[in-house]
Amino acid sequence: QVQLVESGGGLVQAGGSLRVSCSASGRTFSTMGWFRQAPGKEREFVAGTSWSGRSTYYADSVKGRFTISRDNTKNTMYLQMNSLKPEDTAVYYCAASTAMGTMTNIFEYDYWGQGIQVTVSS
Repeated sequence: QVQLVESGGGLVQAGGSLRVSCSASGRTFSTMGWFRQAPGKEREFVAGTSWSGRSTYYADSVKGRFTISRDNTKNTMYLQMNSLKPEDTAVYYCAASTAMGTMTNIFEYDYWGQGIQVTVSS
């Protein structure tokens, strides 16, 4: 049974840092990514990574501030978030795909975590 479980969210002040993790079980994935959804908004792409980690992609809004990585020995993906802004406040979702794709397309992902809240106070 495939499971994606996020951890590490919470409340942080603007300018601070936070790292969220996604632990995967049940199989390995070609592509993994992070999406987020703020209240009243659609779920949006944040960052994606290939299985090897050599190929990554970021939304313009987080480029230079967020770093995605994965440890395949632990089947875990991370999102290091620095210089956080109030507009980064959202529920963050881990997603995984069995195929290589664009990374940014929400419909390419087969499996989703339950989501974890990240709140950035001003």
